[in-house]
Amino acid sequence: MSERPPAPAGIPKGVVNLADYERLAERNLDPNAWAYFSGGAGDEITLRWNREAFDRTALSSRVLKGGTAPDTRVELLGQAFAHPILVAPVAYQLLAHPEGERATAIAAAAQESGLVLSTLSSIALENVARAAGRRRWFQLYLQRERRYTLDLVRRAEAAGYEALVVTVDAPINGLRNREHRVGFQLPPGVAAANLSDYPSQAPPPDARPIEFFMTIAPTWSDIAWLAANTRLPLLLKGILISEDAGLAFEHGARGVIVSNHGGRTFDTAPATFDVLAEIVDRVAGRGPVLIDGGIRRGTDVLKCIALGASAVLVGRPIAYGLAVAGALGVSHVLRLLRDELEIAMALTGCASLAEAGPGLLRLSR
Repeated sequence: MSERPPAPAGIPKGVVNLADYERLAERNLDPNAWAYFSGGAGDEITLRWNREAFDRTALSSRVLKGGTAPDTRVELLGQAFAHPILVAPVAYQLLAHPEGERATAIAAAAQESGLVLSTLSSIALENVARAAGRRRWFQLYLQRERRYTLDLVRRAEAAGYEALVVTVDAPINGLRNREHRVGFQLPPGVAAANLSDYPSQAPPPDARPIEFFMTIAPTWSDIAWLAANTRLPLLLKGILISEDAGLAFEHGARGVIVSNHGGRTFDTAPATFDVLAEIVDRVAGRGPVLIDGGIRRGTDVLKCIALGASAVLVGRPIAYGLAVAGALGVSHVLRLLRDELEIAMALTGCASLAEAGPGLLRLSR
């Protein structure tokens, strides 16, 4: 008999996993929005590698372990989370649904998931906070001038966000050819709501964009400055090598997120799962190591935990759930992942996340 309960009312018939949501989202979204949410940089090699890294890694089952139902609780930065599946920052969610980030926040709260809101959210951070649960973090892009960055930080602090997730791997946009082919542009009514009061960071007409953006690109000194000017803990998102993980803690970060921006910025960057173990080793317990990129099953979550990740973030599946069924779709995506994680834990003999270790993993080919 299947362990999976039937989908809630309002979910399309036959939707039983995240791949089903992706398939239906492609039908529901216009080509402009579909290219934005689903595409990657260049030839989308990194986008593919993120998924393949999980597919080539097997989990070893354990038998006759008995015991109680698996315990998925985890602590991050002194905060208790019911499970290790967080909503990654995804920009411009009004492209997917009229309720946008507000619907995602409601769903995350319903499923006791941590929520990371993007600087580029299409609904203001204060409005999202009113719909969100307790475990909410704010993803921060450093602005051209520190006073605007600091204003964003103060707004996040005042709205009850509990940590800052600083994205550090995108000083310039990647070459997203899928977006180029459809001529992607934000439609009327969709914009970066949090930045409406700040001057544009667009380069002047006579400047080469790469020269302009690289001259204002953040450095390690900016991270140290930010850590000294907020009461919120910092996590750096976009770490792919161990040296940068070490530098993150030296400059005031309290945690790191292993991420290649979902394969959206730098094509042929390594899959995040492939570099997770070396970064965990370098961090050596100084703070949590989280990971995103290619996670589509609860077994993927357990594989990350087994290599030392404290938690995972999921991005594209959130947008797909939102496009298919609004808050209910996002809630169902998160519930599916948690159910699958619990089943994987039971079948590998892990009564708690702490019992998952590298010994569970095997290369399948």
